[in-house]
Amino acid sequence: MPLLLDRRTVLAAPFFVRQLISAPPSGQLRLGAFGAGGMAFVTIDVLLRHPKVKLVCVAEVDSAKLDRLKVKCPDARVYPDWRQMLAKEKRNIDAVCVGTPDHMHAPMAMSAMRLGLPVYQQKPMAHSVHEVHMLTAMARQKNLVTQMGIQIHSAREYQTAVELIQGGAIGKIKEVHSFSEKKWGDTDPLPERTDPVPSTLNWDRWIGVAQPRAFILDAYHPVNWRKRIDFGTATFGDMGCHILDPVFGALGLAAPLSVRSEGAAPNGQSWALHSVIHYVFPGTSVTDGKTVPVTWYDGDARPPEEIQALAGSLQLPGQGSLFVGTKGVMLLPHIAMPVLLPEDQFKDFPMPRHETVNHYHQFVEAVMGNGKTTTGFDYSGPLTEAVLLGPLATRFPKTTLEWNSAKLKFTNSPAANHHVRTKYREGWKVKGL
Repeated sequence: MPLLLDRRTVLAAPFFVRQLISAPPSGQLRLGAFGAGGMAFVTIDVLLRHPKVKLVCVAEVDSAKLDRLKVKCPDARVYPDWRQMLAKEKRNIDAVCVGTPDHMHAPMAMSAMRLGLPVYQQKPMAHSVHEVHMLTAMARQKNLVTQMGIQIHSAREYQTAVELIQGGAIGKIKEVHSFSEKKWGDTDPLPERTDPVPSTLNWDRWIGVAQPRAFILDAYHPVNWRKRIDFGTATFGDMGCHILDPVFGALGLAAPLSVRSEGAAPNGQSWALHSVIHYVFPGTSVTDGKTVPVTWYDGDARPPEEIQALAGSLQLPGQGSLFVGTKGVMLLPHIAMPVLLPEDQFKDFPMPRHETVNHYHQFVEAVMGNGKTTTGFDYSGPLTEAVLLGPLATRFPKTTLEWNSAKLKFTNSPAANHHVRTKYREGWKVKGL
């Protein structure tokens, strides 16, 4: 009978979790999970709706996040340390999913991939551009199935948008403006105090590879870590991976040539608000010219009035993209069907027909040898790289940073190069990163 752990036991160390006595039935995918609450639970829940997936084990540093999982998967073994879970369960699992704060994505994924395990990774793929490159290279070296959790990539709305652009519906693309009204940043300094750590939480393990610091109630765990430089990647990491995905997919983009921030700089602890980021990408077969500009806006920032006017009578949604072509404009809300503009010009335009694919189950099937994923690290790596260059650029306002992806460096800013790679704290270094 599997050993089930209550909250007090989960936080105790040392502890013992016994191994599986026998191998699982043939044709079953045995899953290990990093994280149990929030998006981690959503990931586990949807993966388990596939009839051949079974959750074997989960690593979670806050036992308060285990309640729903215990109801859904009472036999799953629970570990308070993800490293111990991998060490003990590596022969009992066939794939893993990662649903933790951003700063732990790469350490967990790299450690799993080094063991030959396929990875379903929630977005963003990593916390730093260096981590993105290392994860992409490892997945390729090991020939592993990977998938980043940008599930709208497989939805009919985004599939339709990509086909319209690639089919030349609005001509060659001259520029793209993408935006999100979310505000994962903070202008106020964090309070200078230390609060009691909840009894359910192992704060040191939550901090993980980041530098130690005092626990401050509501400043980090369980939600506001996205605002903090050492743990999250601002609105870019949360929504940029989604909203810029169809831009990348439709235009066939690679890494940008340059990136420039027009907004405020972060305050040293938290990311800034209301970002405006100008990217310049190499042109492709569907763009108009040798380069194509893509501009990102978040918070209260929005495209200039002359760009918004291209939407005609339509008001820009809170999140989405506006593609400006040589023959028209496409408005792609997040998440709704694309609209071709001017409406009179395109009222009889035949729209492609697509069916939404289960993005999570696509990963399961690929691991089991049936088909391929569509947002494996070869695709989501360059996408995440561009996304993460956004918050990095906010550190250097009104400075055009020239990027050389192959060399993993800015060619005109030694200061910016210091932020390409994250330094892990002693005792938490991960081989391969």
